Amino acid sequence: MQLVLGLGIFVTTLAAILARPARLSEAHAAVVGALAMLLTGIVSLDAALRALLHEWNVYLFFLGLMTTTALAEQAGVFALLARFAAVRAGGSSLKLYVALFAVGTLVTAVLSNDATALLLTPVVAALVLSLGLSPMPFLFATTFIADTASFLLPVSNPVNVLVLGERIDLLTFFRFLLVPALGAIFVNLVVFLWWFRRALRQRYDPARLAALDRQMSPLARPMLGGLVLLALVEVGAAWWQLPLGPIACCGALGLSLLAWRAGQLDPRRLARGISWSLFGFLTGMIVVVRGIEELGLTERFGTWLLALGEGSVLRTVLVVTFGTAVGANLVNNVPMALIMRTAVAESTLSPSSLESLRFAVLLGADLGPNVTTVGSLATVLWVFLLRRYGITVSVRQYIVLGFLVVPAMLAFGSPWIWLQQ
Repeated sequence: MQLVLGLGIFVTTLAAILARPARLSEAHAAVVGALAMLLTGIVSLDAALRALLHEWNVYLFFLGLMTTTALAEQAGVFALLARFAAVRAGGSSLKLYVALFAVGTLVTAVLSNDATALLLTPVVAALVLSLGLSPMPFLFATTFIADTASFLLPVSNPVNVLVLGERIDLLTFFRFLLVPALGAIFVNLVVFLWWFRRALRQRYDPARLAALDRQMSPLARPMLGGLVLLALVEVGAAWWQLPLGPIACCGALGLSLLAWRAGQLDPRRLARGISWSLFGFLTGMIVVVRGIEELGLTERFGTWLLALGEGSVLRTVLVVTFGTAVGANLVNNVPMALIMRTAVAESTLSPSSLESLRFAVLLGADLGPNVTTVGSLATVLWVFLLRRYGITVSVRQYIVLGFLVVPAMLAFGSPWIWLQQ
C-alpha cells in the first residue's frame, strides 16, 4: 500500500511542477509533495533532516551564487560585457552574435547558467532592440549557451554540485567533461549561425548604445575584476577538492563589502534578486526523492537502467545520458538529477563504471533541458522575461532548435565519457 501511495505522491508532485495548476509554483508543489511523504510516514522526520543536512554544501553554493549574480546585475556587469561586445563587433550583427555567444559562455562558466539565462537575457534584449536588430537569434543564444556551457567548470551549474557532491576533483571533472563541453559549444554555435544566417546579415549603428550605458555604474569594472578573482579562487578550491558552498558564500560577502564601500549596496534590492523559492523547491524535491528511495524505487530504477544497458558500459552510459535528458525535459532537470544520482549510486557496477555514469547523469541534466521550455527553471523564467519586451517565444521553434543540437551533442559526449573509465 505504501509503495502505491509513495509512487502516487511522487508522480503527482512531478505533474504539479510541470502543469502548475492554479498558478501553483514549482516550490509549492515540491513542498506539498514533501509534506505528503512526511505525513504518510513514508519518510520520517529524522530521515528528512538527515537528507537535507547532507546537502548543506548545495544550499550554501546556491546562496552564494545567487547573491553574487544579484550584485553583478546591480553593478551593471552584464551591460558592460554586452556593450563591449557591441563595440567590438563594429556594426556587424554576425560578429555581435559570435561575441555575445562568447560573453554568454564566459558568464555561464563563472556565474552559472542561471545568471546567463536570467540576467544576461534582459541586457541582450534591450541591446538588440535598441540597435534595431532581429532579437530572436540573440535571445535563443542566451538560453541555449546557458546550458551548453554549464559544464565547463564545476561552478558553471548548481546541478554539478548537486550530482557530484561537496568535493569535486577538478582534474577528473575536466577529463570527463572538458572535451564534450567544448564540442557542444562549437556545435551549438555552428548550427545556430547556419539556422539564423539570414537574420545575421543585418548591420547596426554602434552609436546607438546609449540605452546600455544607463544600466552601468562606476562599480561595474571593479565588480567584474572581483568576479574573475572569485572564479579563480573557486577553480583553486575545486583543484584542492574543497567544498564550493562556503567559498561561494565568502566570495559573495567580499563582493558585498566592495559594493558597500562604493556606497552602492542596496540590501533590499539584493534580497529581491535572490530566488528564495528555489530553496523551497530544492528542499521539497530532496524529501520527495528520499521517499521513493526509502520505498526502494530508485534501486529498482537503477537495476532497470543496467538491464537496458545489457551488460555493456557504453550502452549503459548512453541510456543514462539520454534517459536523464528526456526526463529533464519532462519534469525539470533538478528532480531528474536527484533521481538519477540516487539510482546510479545504488547500481552494482564497478567503481570506474559508476564514475562514468555519474558524469553521464551530469551531461544529460546539463544539456538535456535544451529541448523544451520546461526543462529547467531558468528556461521557464527566460520565457517570462521575454514577455516583458513583447516577445513571444515559439515553443515549436524552440523544440526544433533543441532537436537540431541536443541529440548530436549528447551523442558526441557520451562515448567520450565511456572512454575515460
